[in-house]
Amino acid sequence: MAISSTGVSGSAGSAHRARWRHEIPTHLDVQDKAFCGLSVRQVLYLTSGVAVSYGLWQHAVALPTSLRLGLAMSCLLLVAAVALVRPGGRGLEEWTVVAAHYATVPGEAVWRPREPAPARWRPAEDRGTGWAESPLRPARPSATGEESAPWAC
Repeated sequence: MAISSTGVSGSAGSAHRARWRHEIPTHLDVQDKAFCGLSVRQVLYLTSGVAVSYGLWQHAVALPTSLRLGLAMSCLLLVAAVALVRPGGRGLEEWTVVAAHYATVPGEAVWRPREPAPARWRPAEDRGTGWAESPLRPARPSATGEESAPWAC
């Protein structure tokens, strides 16, 4: 039996390496199953839907029994559809957001340059039409009398 940099070689080394083997998770985009093959999201939707449906049944006593039953059953069916139906691998709540976004965003975008306001690019009459003086002056005059850099204010 020889020892290498990767571990112990031989038949005993295989058992040693198997003990150090780790599984790499490859199912990161799959939701964890919480109860009866349902994800946590689905269980929460169904639980809240059953609670709202029960609340409708218990607190709408002024309504006729057939209407109360219809409201409670429609609430249950709506919540079951939201929790269990996943067209295209996405939940109905995601499709609702996509549909709302599609309905609110304009279908066509057109770029047109804005006409500039004349007051912003034409000189005002009271400011005059002459050249503007620069506040920059040379820091020191050159020996030849020419102005040279660096410039200072």
